[in-house]
Amino acid sequence: MNDARTVLRSALGNAVVEELISKNVAQMIKVQRARRKRPDPWSVEEACSFLENARAMRDYLYGAYVLVLVLGLRKGEVLGLTWSDVNLDAGELRIQHQLQRVRRRLLHSDTAKTEASEAVLPLPDICLAALRRRQQDQASAKTAAGESWTASDFVFTTRFGTPIEPRNFNREFNRRCDRAGVRTIRVHDTRHTCASLLAAMDVHPRIAMQILRHSEIAVTMEVYTHVPSDGTRRALRKLGKALDRASKRKPKKGDRQEP
Repeated sequence: MNDARTVLRSALGNAVVEELISKNVAQMIKVQRARRKRPDPWSVEEACSFLENARAMRDYLYGAYVLVLVLGLRKGEVLGLTWSDVNLDAGELRIQHQLQRVRRRLLHSDTAKTEASEAVLPLPDICLAALRRRQQDQASAKTAAGESWTASDFVFTTRFGTPIEPRNFNREFNRRCDRAGVRTIRVHDTRHTCASLLAAMDVHPRIAMQILRHSEIAVTMEVYTHVPSDGTRRALRKLGKALDRASKRKPKKGDRQEP
């Protein structure tokens, strides 16, 4: 509707200039803007159930889900993440790349160079454990694939080392929502749960401020006033410890592998 009005207003404006008409009546028409649907993100309890299910089923994208939920990474950022962007020893991660399909081409490009995008993000324990486990799983997949393995530096790959298609990530995410018994939401909307998860995991406000990329600690503290129950806190701590133990064991037969 707005597009049609814009075209009509432009055409009538030209007619006024050419003195074909005396007034542009399209300028007098007001069209009500459509209200944007506000995202309805997960509660901390829903996010916890989702991650618990993905971990229990040994979902090969579990680490990606952790980064999306705990660090607020966008889909393109997590799929474009490379091991050179990650420092497990220092417990840090830098967002420098993104993976997107543009005009039928899968492009691995640099992120926009802003102060926020170039920031080094500290990795909470659950993220460190997830990435260490991912490193082990990827090494096992490489051995199993043999000569079929495609060498790359991507953190999240298929069982043959190729990058993960963004659409396939969406499908896997929706499938995991169904299996975990939680509401299906957009991957992008998980970012709104990030701050609550950090508070629930007792991440220090100063560290959370870096992760959330707030300019003032007061903004972070305002978010931290909305914290979940003690039961949810215990569940998240248990999840992190379980993942840490799992990262120290060898993969078993039947563990979920990349497609």
